[in-house]
Amino acid sequence: MAKKSKKNHPQSGGTPATVALTSAGITYTVHAYDHDPSHPSYGEEAAEAMGVSPERVFKTLVADVDGSLTVAVVPVAGQLDLKALASAVGGKRAAMADPALAERTTGYVRGGISPLGQRKKIPTVLDASASAHPTICVSAGRRGLEVELSPEDLTKLTDAVLAPIGRA
Repeated sequence: MAKKSKKNHPQSGGTPATVALTSAGITYTVHAYDHDPSHPSYGEEAAEAMGVSPERVFKTLVADVDGSLTVAVVPVAGQLDLKALASAVGGKRAAMADPALAERTTGYVRGGISPLGQRKKIPTVLDASASAHPTICVSAGRRGLEVELSPEDLTKLTDAVLAPIGRA
C-alpha cells in the first residue's frame, strides 16, 4: 500500500536521487510503499502499490554496450530491446551488465537503481514512450521509493537520449 506522497519536499536523509532533484529545482513527488521482497517484479510491485498504470512506471536497467555501461529506462510493462539500445547510443552489441558492477557503478542496489543521482555519470537512454505521459515514475534510489516527474525533466537532468528501446 502506498504511503503519503510528498511534493518537492527536501528530505533530511534523502536519497542521492531526491537530493539531485531538489538541487536542480525540479518539481517531483515522492511515493513510498512497503516493499515485499517476495514480489517477482520490483516495477510491477511499485505500479500496483501506487495505483499507477505500468506504462507510466519505468524501470532502470544497466547494460553493457560495446564494453561501456549504459542506463536504459523502460516501462515496467515491457522489456528492454538490447539491439535498439545499442543503436540508440551508436553501438553494435548490448547485453545486460553484471548486477554487482551495476550496483558499484551507480551506488544503488538492484531493484532500487535510479537513473538520477548515480555515483558515476553513465550515458542514459529513456524509452520514447515516456513522452506520451505528463509524468512518469522512476526509482528514487531504494526499493519501496519512487519519484514522479515529467519525462522532460528526467531527460534534462540525466542528459538522456530519447529513443524507442522498449518492447511489449
